[in-house]
Formats: sequence, structure tokens, C-alpha cells
Amino acid sequence: MTQTAPAPGGFDESEMHQILQRGCAAVGLDCSDARLLRGHTNAVIHLATEQIVAKIARKGSRIDDVARTVRFVRWLTDAGFPTVPLHTVDQPVVIDQQHAITFWQYLPQPAQPVAAAQLAKPLYALHTLTAVPEALPVHDNLAAIRRSLSAITCLSDEALVFLNVYAEQLESDLRVVQFDLQEGVIQGDPQHRNALHTGDGGAVLCDWDTVAIGQPEWDLVTVEVHCRRFGHGPQHYEAFAEAYGWDVTRWSGYETLTAIRELRMITTNARKVHHAPSSLREVERRVEGLRHHDRFLPWNIL
Repeated sequence: MTQTAPAPGGFDESEMHQILQRGCAAVGLDCSDARLLRGHTNAVIHLATEQIVAKIARKGSRIDDVARTVRFVRWLTDAGFPTVPLHTVDQPVVIDQQHAITFWQYLPQPAQPVAAAQLAKPLYALHTLTAVPEALPVHDNLAAIRRSLSAITCLSDEALVFLNVYAEQLESDLRVVQFDLQEGVIQGDPQHRNALHTGDGGAVLCDWDTVAIGQPEWDLVTVEVHCRRFGHGPQHYEAFAEAYGWDVTRWSGYETLTAIRELRMITTNARKVHHAPSSLREVERRVEGLRHHDRFLPWNIL
């Protein structure tokens, strides 16, 4: 198996492979030619013979959270929503009562990622869903930031003080933000890498770990951050805003939400550094960028 991260999903290579083998055996799938696709958060593995993607939830993930995601995606699929479909087996498959595996249909992808504009239609459809049967968590970026800050061990005390003070300031700023859009279902981390080409010019959303009830503005600033920070360029975001029908950068709360979203991205990656030590330099570079209020510092993908 090809390894692209030091500890995919928080597992060492041998442990991950054993969990994969047992999970695939439980549902009759061949994993002899498995290849790791992504590993910084969950371990996402392509089973080439089966044309299935196996996703081992990050070590420490709650089984109930994975099961809720499965129920929600099944509901989306039944409703005809543009999402990557689950494979037709009972899931999640749970190994040793603590490791959850889900199986998804594999969609072959071209070299270029999904363009931001292709995210607009499925995101708008998600934001305007009604009568969702599954009880979803309430979106809370600041709570996630606080959890990460309490778990970070790779940064200096000075950096942690700076980040904690910055988070407190942003929490204060958020209290006076007036949201314009209707609260509803949000994806939580919509970006070029959390969507897939369908082969007919369209795109479907994937990676539903962060689905929640919240303000659509959080999803929209996330798309803008990815366009600005990861080299996609302003034209990609402008095309997205036009296709979606609302430009979050023209909204009064944009700067506060963007700052919070970027801080969450930085602190989440900092918390995971012990699983991917090579990412420390990039995390430190991003923190330094915050100190200098550099909104246009290019970020490298982790």
C-alpha cells in the first residue's frame, strides 16, 4: 500500500492495513490492491479491483458520529441530492468496537480538481434543504478552535498565548455579527478537495464529517478562503459567487467569519502535527502570517 502521510488517520501503516483487511472481509471486499488516497484526517483508501473507496474514521472518532453521517448520506441519496453514494453494504463496519469504516462508490477523477463554481449548485441545494430527518449537531467553529488549542503541543508558549488571545477577540467580534442568510444545513468544510467530478461536467459533494446546522455564510467564507489561500485565484471565487447568487465578501460580517475560519484551519492542523510532523513548518508559517495580518499569504495544502 502506498503511504502518503506519516500516520494516515492517526494510525501507523500496519495498524491501518489490519483494520482495512478485517473491515473488507466483513463485507466481502477485496483489498489486495488498496492504495491510500488521503490520510491527513481520515484514512481514505481506493480498492482498485472493487472500484470502491474505504474510509477509516480518524482514530478516536465517535462511532455514533460516523453512523449519523451514514444515515444522513442515505437520506440525501434517496432525495436525489448530488453526493457521492455509499456502497450498498450495511455500515459503518466497526472493528474492535472503536474503529469505524465506511465504503463509498469510486468516481474516477481527472487531474484538475473541481472548480469553485461547480460547488455553487450543490451547496445552494444543501443550504435550502427542508425537513431533514436526521438530528444534526450545531455548527460551532469557536468551540472547535478551543478544543484544538487545548490539545496543541507543537507550538511555543508565546504562539499559543497569541492564538488564545486572538480567538477571544474573534469570539467577541462574532457576538455583533448580523447574519443575512437563513440558518440551515451546512457542509462545514466545502472546498475543491471535498467535491468530485461526475464525468458529465457536474460535481457532487463528499466528506460529510462536518455536516451541521448553521449559517450558510460559514460555508461561503470557506470557499473564499480556499480560493484565496491555495492559489486558485480571485476569478475562481468570483465565478462561484455569481453561480451561487450571493457574494459573502460584500457582507458586513465577512472579515470576522473569515478570520475565525482561517484560525480553525490553522489550529486543526496544529493539533494533528504529531501525526504529520512534516506539516509543522507550514503551520508555523501560517501563524506568523496571522501575526502580520497577511490576508494574501499563500498557504500550502496539508
